[in-house]
Amino acid sequence: MKAIGYQDNLPINNEMALQDITIDTPVASGRDVLVEVKAISVNPVDYKIRESRPAPKDEFAVIGWDAAGVVTAVGEDVSLFSIGDRVYYAGDLTRSGSNAEYQLVDERIVGRMPESLSFSEAAALPLTTITAWEMLFDRLQVPVAPSENSDDTKTTESRPTILVVGAAGGVGSIMTQLLKTRTQAVIIGTASRDESVKWLKTLGADYVINHHNPLSDELKKTGITEVDYVVSLNNTEEHFAEIIECLKPQGKLGLIDDPKTLDANALKLKSLSLHWEFMFARSMFNTPDMIEQHHLLNQVATMIDAGQLKTTIAHELGNITANNLRHAHQMLENREAHGKIVLEGWSDNA
Repeated sequence: MKAIGYQDNLPINNEMALQDITIDTPVASGRDVLVEVKAISVNPVDYKIRESRPAPKDEFAVIGWDAAGVVTAVGEDVSLFSIGDRVYYAGDLTRSGSNAEYQLVDERIVGRMPESLSFSEAAALPLTTITAWEMLFDRLQVPVAPSENSDDTKTTESRPTILVVGAAGGVGSIMTQLLKTRTQAVIIGTASRDESVKWLKTLGADYVINHHNPLSDELKKTGITEVDYVVSLNNTEEHFAEIIECLKPQGKLGLIDDPKTLDANALKLKSLSLHWEFMFARSMFNTPDMIEQHHLLNQVATMIDAGQLKTTIAHELGNITANNLRHAHQMLENREAHGKIVLEGWSDNA
């Protein structure tokens, strides 16, 4: 089968950083489904792993953690899917990735693909959606609205408030929608470019502030001085002092990035709590509740088909080739993207 891989941790402007290759097609067993990959999307974790994780000796490493496709074979213990099912998933960080024509994935972290979406539109969603959902509702436990048709019209003053730092990226784009759809929170996103500000407002942000300025000063411009929750999606180390300033006493801070160091003592005065989200934790450690990601993706598919959420696709770069994938990695490394980057279909010339 065709795939895209690397043997050395090279800068993305080197053509050998990601190469078109041919490898053996895997065989499904146990609880694995074999998926014919139709479309992929690209996340910051892809380039971070490409830069740092060595490939097996004399072999190619195949990465990628977002895909949509069709089940072509199932293991003997599979009960959730059948051959021919259209699915979407983020996969397992410890296994061979989605930058291949076929991929093995444990059925417990796979969801049925939204019927109303194309493969590329669906591929844009899994990793960021799981991250955003788990952060909001498992880690921070942001209250869910009584129902989507609730008559409970809380005033702005009584609604929970949440600041999302770096909200225009992939995780922030779906997080904003989940907050708008499932909660009554006042949503404050941060962005600096005009296109990113416009993007967030179309997704449902109540306010958009500029993270190039002190966050506490920008927040006050909205008429809100402190928030109940902060989700920091990037540059947490840079914004840490301002985040603490923005949080109410007993507030909650959630983060997903990789700061080299954080002074946890700074959280004590306000009794602030710190929450990490790493969506691969369930699959990496085979947790008893691993199947929750299957349920989560199915629920999101239902919401999408009902028109409550929309795909966060923003950049379509063509077929799944090494050249196009290098371009995607470069866009992410240079922070040139809002929303998600997708590639669809395998070129005969790859």
